[in-house]
Amino acid sequence: MQKEYTVTVYTEDRIGITNRITVIFTRRGINITSLTTAETEVPGVYKFVITVLSTRDLLEKVVGQIERLIEIHRAFVHEEDEVVYQELALYKISTKALHQGDIEKIIRDNNARILTITPDYFVLEKTGHQQELIGMLQKLEPYGLIEYTKSGRVAIVKWSRRFHEHLKDLSLQEADNLKD
Repeated sequence: MQKEYTVTVYTEDRIGITNRITVIFTRRGINITSLTTAETEVPGVYKFVITVLSTRDLLEKVVGQIERLIEIHRAFVHEEDEVVYQELALYKISTKALHQGDIEKIIRDNNARILTITPDYFVLEKTGHQQELIGMLQKLEPYGLIEYTKSGRVAIVKWSRRFHEHLKDLSLQEADNLKD
């Protein structure tokens, strides 16, 4: 049965690696619903957080293919209860809405914050799970919503301590090799 999974991939910083990873999903007919990437706490090691709807069996095969790429340190499949995650949304709203009393209550009740105010619009920021962000979007639409954008998932795996220690050891070994 298909359900939402988070795939984490730890890789070196190489040109074209994003394409090489995503094409593996494409060849298996798996649509990526979100993808974020950033450097980890270990210099030179990057983490991809990929959200997909698929089956566990198919994703295990995909992860096996990804791990065969030279630049990959490791790749993992996680179910929702194995990760702590958030997404970020920005909402651009007509400044006219600030004069309507309910908008301030919506901002407070949703733990959002105002990033900027101009004569024509203001921008709100909210972090949360996708359902929360969409819920706030629906509440804001009557107030002159101009634009909405959302990031992909940012996630930390609950059990990854040993692996991160391994990455740090690799980083130290590489530093020692550069000294020689």
